[in-house]
Amino acid sequence: MSHAPIDADHLSRRWLGKAKHDLPANAASVMQSTADRRPISEDVNTAFQGRQTFGDRLADRVAAFGGSWPFIIAFGVFLALWTAGNLLLRKAAFDPYPFIFLNLVLSMLAAVQAPVIMMSQNRQAAKDRLDASNDYQVNLKAEIEIMALLDKVEQLTARQEEQTRMIERLLIQKGR
Repeated sequence: MSHAPIDADHLSRRWLGKAKHDLPANAASVMQSTADRRPISEDVNTAFQGRQTFGDRLADRVAAFGGSWPFIIAFGVFLALWTAGNLLLRKAAFDPYPFIFLNLVLSMLAAVQAPVIMMSQNRQAAKDRLDASNDYQVNLKAEIEIMALLDKVEQLTARQEEQTRMIERLLIQKGR
């Protein structure tokens, strides 16, 4: 079933009280989608993953592993072995107490890991903004579609009431 074309500017003025060109870009896109009677929702995950570079994906994997229980457990085991090994070796230890080399390694790890995690968080925030924008567009379109349906229901109700009054007048005329 084909539908008659709808003017996006007319819809915009009717439902949002502004001309289409006066709307923000995402709202104008919603109005055009409504007029074209096509879906507005998109899979933000697919769109976002398609734009990630190798470095982005690597940083996300490092951040995901660095913030996991396996990393914490493995790192705890590594620290325990390091300190136990150096304490047991005493004078032959490669990093005797107070473990200055271990402190250097931990500082370097933190210096590298923190920016990588922050890069991953920045990308997640950008993805969340895309997701929120998509949610806004879908919600706005749903709201507009609901208003349009309510308008149609009101028109049908008014038409039905008019037809009921006509039938009543005809019945009254016929009853005379």
